[in-house]
Amino acid sequence: EKWDENSLEEDKEDRNADVSVVVSVQWLLDILLGYLVLILLVIFRILTDRYRQGKKGTFLLVHGMANSFTATRNLEKRVNMKFMKLGSKPDAFQADGKCIRYVTSDLATDVTINVGEVKFYLHKFPLLSKSSRLRKLVLKASEECCDEINMVDFPGGPKAFEICAKFCYGMTVTLNAYNVVAACCAAEYLEMTEDVDRGNLIFKIEVFLNSSIFRSWKDSIIVLQTTKSVLPWSENLKIVGRCIDSIASKTSLDPAKITWSYTYNRKLSVSDKTAGDGMKFREKIVSVPKDWWVEDICELDIDLYKRVMTAVKSKGRMDGVAICEALKTYSVRWLPDSVDTLDSDVHSFRNKLLVETIVCLLPSDRGVGCSCSFLLKLLKVAILVGVDNSAKEDLLKRISLKLYEASVKDLLIPARPPQTTLYDIEMVLSIVKRYMMLSHDLDVAKNEMGCTDLVLGHGSLLSVGKLIDEYLEEIARDPNLSLASFIDLSHSVPEFARPVHDGLYKAVDTYLKEHLSLTKVERKKLCSLMDVKKLTMDASMHAAQNERLPLRVVVQVLFFEQVRSVAGVQPLRDTSHSKTNTDEESEKTAAEDCNSLEKQMSRIKIKEDAFQEKCELAKQSNKNSKSGIQLLPSRSRRMFDKLWGFGKGHADNRSSETSASSQSPTSMVPGDTKSSGSSSRNRRHSIS
Repeated sequence: EKWDENSLEEDKEDRNADVSVVVSVQWLLDILLGYLVLILLVIFRILTDRYRQGKKGTFLLVHGMANSFTATRNLEKRVNMKFMKLGSKPDAFQADGKCIRYVTSDLATDVTINVGEVKFYLHKFPLLSKSSRLRKLVLKASEECCDEINMVDFPGGPKAFEICAKFCYGMTVTLNAYNVVAACCAAEYLEMTEDVDRGNLIFKIEVFLNSSIFRSWKDSIIVLQTTKSVLPWSENLKIVGRCIDSIASKTSLDPAKITWSYTYNRKLSVSDKTAGDGMKFREKIVSVPKDWWVEDICELDIDLYKRVMTAVKSKGRMDGVAICEALKTYSVRWLPDSVDTLDSDVHSFRNKLLVETIVCLLPSDRGVGCSCSFLLKLLKVAILVGVDNSAKEDLLKRISLKLYEASVKDLLIPARPPQTTLYDIEMVLSIVKRYMMLSHDLDVAKNEMGCTDLVLGHGSLLSVGKLIDEYLEEIARDPNLSLASFIDLSHSVPEFARPVHDGLYKAVDTYLKEHLSLTKVERKKLCSLMDVKKLTMDASMHAAQNERLPLRVVVQVLFFEQVRSVAGVQPLRDTSHSKTNTDEESEKTAAEDCNSLEKQMSRIKIKEDAFQEKCELAKQSNKNSKSGIQLLPSRSRRMFDKLWGFGKGHADNRSSETSASSQSPTSMVPGDTKSSGSSSRNRRHSIS
């Protein structure tokens, strides 16, 4: 009977258990079914809105997907961040206002510790079992009959002390990249070493740093940023140096081995897919670029950034292009755009230190890595913030190496008082002279010793000549620009760097247009910069109708065009707008233009000599016949005698050219005596 009763009770218990299991399963199924219905309702609502609102519905769907994608990425970042959980007891720390922290326990607290402005009411036993320093402080306080312990310069402040205190109590503590440095410094301050207790906090933090933090790219950067708040403890514990070495080592790895996440928003190296009203989704970058690391370290302060970049350069595995890209990205991140902000007293010291640091970090590869545009922008900022002369001198040397890459906009350096012009002309003139001296020295070194590490070829000189002509045209609009400065800058470029003078003619014409108060002598001196024989057909046609040019220049242009047409010479080609891919192609094009120009000049010279012989024969026949008919009116003849010698660098041919010009083809018509009574401007077309 007893056995039957026991078996009945067991059967009842089994049935009750089965019923509870069935109820639990049914309850879970109901919950899952409810979630499924809710999801279907949401999807149905989205699809309904899509059909009702058309494109707007598509945008809502995409917007919801984008929000989900963003939330997923944020969750990914949190999951990817390394952390370490210590202790197992629940957190019993409570706060009473902002300045009091205590532990809820059945036992009364027996020690009060002041850390900064916060009071901690704690128990001696758990603290003294982990900290050697607290043992000494408690013993000293008991000898002095003092109830409180003061820690004035505690590294990390109250938050770091609370982490250490919770570890002593065995409560749950989570270490991550944001608090591990402060906790490490606090543990060192409290002397929580292995001699006091096995598996103490210092040992656990060291394991966490070596096994997780220093192996993670972004965690290493975060930890390095947090070291500044606990100086000099973090420096003495070598946490700063270890973070820098970890970051520098990872930047030097082969990009194919990069498996961690990084920031890369500077270049659109992947295709963009457009969805909805302007929504864009970027495809995953298949290949890792060499400069993948430059954006992530931009958040560092300038002193830490300098140390990281110095370590990266010391590795010797990073080329100058990546170094310059990193410096450029950091400059864009921290240098203000407006001139007023750069000049403000609030940020003047920081901006000056930033520019000097960037100049100091420039690679020593003789200017190969950095672009001339970036260097010139850096020079503009350096002048505005007032850096020392050594930094500006370094920038000028680097810019002179790559002047052929610059643009006119890059050379527009604002002038500083006491200069009266809009732009700093003297600075540009200094850069051009440095470039010309360097080009000459490199050519000599190349010819004598075979130096080929940096070559400035003839194509580069042609680019500089075109650049200076365009720069002259731009600064010619400045009403305060003196004629002497304009002429000096024009003379800084050699003649062979200007196979065509169209750009120089535009600059001269612009200067004449903006400076109407020039005297006749000054206009003549300005126009002497041009050589009308090097003007193209379009420029010659424009000059022939230009009212601002002196009359003798116009007549010279027309006469030379007449001689060129008689000689059957092809007009010059303007190759300023053509783009060559290499310096060799530029040199080839320049050589062809120069040879073509020499051939044209030789053919014209032959025609002039033949024409001069005919004119001498005509003079002799007129003398014999004593007809008294002049080949040219006296005024026109004097004009041609003066103007044919006009032009830069043609003084050696002036006598022969004057004799040829005195016998103009259009002036050999007997009886043409109406020119003295008409305006010289109306006669310019009759010459041709």
